[in-house]
Amino acid sequence: MANTHASRHTSASSFPWLIIISGCLIAAMSFGPRSAMGLFQLPMLQEKGWDRTTFGLAMAFQNLCWGLGQPFFGAIADRFGSWRVLALSGIIYATGLLMMAWAPAPIFLHISGGVLVGLGVAAGSFGIILSAFARHVPAEKRSVVFGIGTAAGSAGMFLFAPITQGMIDSLGWSDTLVWMGIAMLFIPLLAIPLAGNSKSGRQQVHFEQTFGQALQEAFGHRSFNLLVSGFFVCGFQVAFITAHFPAYLGDIGIDARYAVIGLAAIGFFNVIGSLASGAISQYYSKPIFLAIIYLARSVAVTAFLLLPQTPTSVVIFSIVMGLLWLSTVPPTNALVAIMFGTKYLGMLGGIVFFSHQVGSFLGVWLGGYLYDKFGSYDPVWWLGVALGVFAAIVHWPIQERPVDRAAPVPAE
Repeated sequence: MANTHASRHTSASSFPWLIIISGCLIAAMSFGPRSAMGLFQLPMLQEKGWDRTTFGLAMAFQNLCWGLGQPFFGAIADRFGSWRVLALSGIIYATGLLMMAWAPAPIFLHISGGVLVGLGVAAGSFGIILSAFARHVPAEKRSVVFGIGTAAGSAGMFLFAPITQGMIDSLGWSDTLVWMGIAMLFIPLLAIPLAGNSKSGRQQVHFEQTFGQALQEAFGHRSFNLLVSGFFVCGFQVAFITAHFPAYLGDIGIDARYAVIGLAAIGFFNVIGSLASGAISQYYSKPIFLAIIYLARSVAVTAFLLLPQTPTSVVIFSIVMGLLWLSTVPPTNALVAIMFGTKYLGMLGGIVFFSHQVGSFLGVWLGGYLYDKFGSYDPVWWLGVALGVFAAIVHWPIQERPVDRAAPVPAE
């Protein structure tokens, strides 16, 4: 009994709580402002006289740069440690938000709110933080910890939606962006516990590979390619709603406060959904669970569009989508770790996420473009429904096991 008690005490004391808490705070801060970007659309366009395609294109660039930057920042974190990348994230993110606040022409909006904010989010995103977590926890706890980290990002969405709207109402959209930019400068301080973690933490023996060999192995693996193609859909769906949901509700005559309530509800229930996803995917088939999530999203959007649209239906839809919002992240990252281990998890997870952000680019850009062309968001909503069915189909045959290698891979 004494030995068992001592073992449990050692396990608890060695659990990397400081790294997890710091990573969660960073996830909340980095995900919060970009999830509230849709709240800036109408007041900014009204003051500047720009159209929705202009704002939509900036947000599309943001999502694309987030995706493009993720594999590169992930590779840097894999090699040199997460702190350097996270510190850079805070600086780039702050610069982008400050420039966005003072953008005098659309090109500056595209560079600031698009390119710089996108790169800032990429350097401080889930891929960087979750790969840091993976190196410090055993495999049997990995999905649960991924769920905790994802839930923290969700909490950022929940907190930033009402805070952002309140600041816009009292300070104006421009000053709100300035204060958010200043807040991002705290990220390098929060990242200090993650310094050097590419070499520290749990002692793991890795399969010897170069970056190039790891990429070749991943792209030659059928299940990895299916995962990449399916995660595209997640990006399309959530980015479209994040950027255009407030404007859509205004178009159908629902009071603007329900846009804030809806985004806050998505954020709050996203916390619950992310935690539940981490727990469920730890014990049940991750590919099948992902297929169910995508099908459920398509059903939810279909019901929202076909049933009477009222403030009550907006809240119900937001709750359901919140439960499904980032519930894809823990099982998706866990599958990459199972297939290839954690040595290049930042880079390989970043490649999967790049697909997500290509989808995000199209979801945000098509939302603005097709609205200006047809005067309605309905074509993009229905395209998202069809893509959800596609994602369910491609996730179903994914094999949840390590890739076959010439030499045995030590268990993690």
